[in-house]
Amino acid sequence: MENNHHPKEKIYVAIGTDLSEGFATLKWTLKRWASASVKIVILYADNTISKEYVYTPIGKIPASSVREEKLKVLDKSEEAKTDKILSKLVAFCGKVKAEGLRIGRYEDSNHKVILRLITILHITKLVIAFSFLRPPSWKWRNAANASFSLYHEKPDFCELFVIYEGKLVFLREGNNEALLIEDDQGMTVSKLTERPSFRGWIVGKLFPENAREKNPCESASPAISTAASLDQWEKHSEELDKYFNELSSTSTANEGEIEAANDTMIRSQSELKMAEKMGAEERLDVLKMRIRDTKEKIQMNREEVKANIKRYAKATWAIGLCTSRVNELEAQTHEETSKRMELQKDLDRTKEELSEIHIEVEEKRSKLDSILQLQRELSNKLQLSNSAKTRVESQLEKAVRERSEMVQEIEELRRQRDVYQRRIEFCREKDAIGMAKKLSSSSSSSSSNGLGFDYSREFSAAEIRAATDDFAQRLRFKSGGDWTNVYKGRISKTTVAIKLFESVDDDFCQEAFLEKVRLMGSIRHPHVLSMMGFCTELKCIVFEYMHNGCLRDSLFSRQRTTSKGTNRGLKWHDRVRIAAEVCTALSFLHKATPAPFTHGNLNPSRILLDKNKVAKLYGFQSYENATIMSDVRAFGTLILQLLTGRNWAEIGEDAILMMDSSTLSENLDKKGGQWPLDVAVELAGIARCCLSSSDEIEHSEVSSRSVMRWVNKVRKKADDLRADGESLVEEGETNIEEEHNVPSVFFCPIYQVSSSISSFEYVLVQ
Repeated sequence: MENNHHPKEKIYVAIGTDLSEGFATLKWTLKRWASASVKIVILYADNTISKEYVYTPIGKIPASSVREEKLKVLDKSEEAKTDKILSKLVAFCGKVKAEGLRIGRYEDSNHKVILRLITILHITKLVIAFSFLRPPSWKWRNAANASFSLYHEKPDFCELFVIYEGKLVFLREGNNEALLIEDDQGMTVSKLTERPSFRGWIVGKLFPENAREKNPCESASPAISTAASLDQWEKHSEELDKYFNELSSTSTANEGEIEAANDTMIRSQSELKMAEKMGAEERLDVLKMRIRDTKEKIQMNREEVKANIKRYAKATWAIGLCTSRVNELEAQTHEETSKRMELQKDLDRTKEELSEIHIEVEEKRSKLDSILQLQRELSNKLQLSNSAKTRVESQLEKAVRERSEMVQEIEELRRQRDVYQRRIEFCREKDAIGMAKKLSSSSSSSSSNGLGFDYSREFSAAEIRAATDDFAQRLRFKSGGDWTNVYKGRISKTTVAIKLFESVDDDFCQEAFLEKVRLMGSIRHPHVLSMMGFCTELKCIVFEYMHNGCLRDSLFSRQRTTSKGTNRGLKWHDRVRIAAEVCTALSFLHKATPAPFTHGNLNPSRILLDKNKVAKLYGFQSYENATIMSDVRAFGTLILQLLTGRNWAEIGEDAILMMDSSTLSENLDKKGGQWPLDVAVELAGIARCCLSSSDEIEHSEVSSRSVMRWVNKVRKKADDLRADGESLVEEGETNIEEEHNVPSVFFCPIYQVSSSISSFEYVLVQ
């Protein structure tokens, strides 16, 4: 019993338009594999003409000359005919499982199409009808060549069977361009030669569709009259063929009779010449012979007349049949012409509608272009967001990996913080007692200088010269122009900065110098550079020394290390803290009484950093030359410089656009480390708010006090992120970080600065 789990073997049968041979080929296939369980796949070539031509009731015409709607109708008609033929072929297989595949129009020859199908379908057994390789327009010799080409070019896995008139044949070339068909014993079954057929010629001329549909059981044409005419031609096709052969043989016989008559006439003339020389008896015999020949000719002429009458009747019958067919074709042509005129009218109306649709399409296309432009812009923004998201995710993964290592360090730092806090409390009490004693002694001495304030000490010229080694050039580290110089010095083991004023006009300089001393002495704030003293004799002011220089060098200088090798780069949390400290100092100046005090020249070069990178302002201008809003705008510029690390002389539209939330992550200064995006966005918002302020809205919500509250809120968020371990501490950093619970400006000088810093810092803190 057959195993049902194995698929049935497929036998492919290629059939052309000659259905009689197709049925014979199927019959041979069913008989050949009657004992095996197989599946028949019928490959039917329904049309053998090029795609550039179509069949119509008036014959084969170019497809370009037929309307598209008519082409669709013709294609549907052809498909219906093909489906009906395939169903009959499948039904012919009976109980054997079969299916049909239609091979449509193609440009290549049939055998090339079959070669491609063998490769695509992996055909192992192919039974092909000889007529499949010989379309009606081909010669027998071309079909034979196609058979040989198919046999030589087919793959080795394909077994080929060629069937002609229901018999398996073996092809070989014979003499005189004949194709010999042999059986399996090598015996010649038949010999195919090219022979013209009157029936094929006349039917092919008058009925092209009949030339490719010879099966009497095929579906008829949709027109009833055309179907009846086709049936009539099918019935009389053999008679027409015989009639054509008779005409050919009759013409040959007539030629022979003419030659015989000519010979008889020549012979009669020669006999007459000979009879003149004969006797009476001989002449009588000749006359009798001639009478007998004449009677035979008369009888032959009578028979020929009868035959001519029959031929005339048959010719009349054939002419009448052809005339009726011609009339039918003319009627169909007239009908097609009227239909074409109607279709032309429909085409004109369709063209008008098409023009209207084209205008509408152009309008919608313009709208679509604008939408596509918007889509491209949104796609670019989405791509930027995705890239930013990818970078943030990678940074987050790195932070998560290192967080476990940082937890232990954070715990250790918290333990040290508790120890330092206890030390701070102890040092505060101790230094408070000593500072009180110093203030009491300094207040008595300063009251004698006649300046009217108690915040600075007046040094003698000898003390200043001793501190600067008599103004040695090696200690001069800045020149402020023709009338100011800054020297580094040491007073009472404390490093200080001494600013020396020099001018020709002594009276004016003395008055200006005392005014500057009064101004600097009246400002006491943790984030404003402290004046430690002055000398009226040498016209110099003593300031506390700032070890890390100005903010401009830390932000914009390429050399980020000091002479001792310590890192001077500012991380993002240091920049947030510096912004908060500068804002606190500005708010303090703007709240001064009886009149607000402005800085007037706020920029990174006017902000100094001490050992712990605590920011302090200096370099004030007269408040008559500046406004509070100018300080606020300058503070907005400072925030942008802290975020991007760029030194802008003026803030333009490009800088404002860089602060947009969608592009901010790409413009942040990479030297500041991994910025928390929410902190950077809030700082950028503060900068935009400050830069949008103007002098006409002095009393608006954009004030230094409101900005300070906003900045302190951002600073608190940054401190919380650092306390929770969300940011990384740079390796090798030796500076002591500020504690998030206690502001750095309130740290004990012993903890925050070197022991050599002046005790004036503690006074400012208190």
